[in-house]
Amino acid sequence: MAPKRKDLRVEVAYALADRQRVIELPLGDGMTALQAIQASGILADTPELAVRPLDIGIFGKPVGSSQVLKAGDRVEIYRPLPDDPRARRRRQAAQGEPTGRKRSR
Repeated sequence: MAPKRKDLRVEVAYALADRQRVIELPLGDGMTALQAIQASGILADTPELAVRPLDIGIFGKPVGSSQVLKAGDRVEIYRPLPDDPRARRRRQAAQGEPTGRKRSR
């Protein structure tokens, strides 16, 4: 049974705090994660992605930009955390602020 045309596609996703962009495109032979990102046009539409190295994954699993894609893969571009949670707790503790953690009795 030959694969359906819909099955020969991949998605590129980038989520901001207030919106998400998902671009579906045809899967090319040997297409890598980076090639899919470039083909999606998201780099041109989202200038903040061009100023930092891309952290990417497929369905929540981090991968390198040279990862070869399979039909149905969803390439996700991750944005950096605004503040590392561990560093924030250390800073709050040093300033005597509550850290949000419950203390055992």
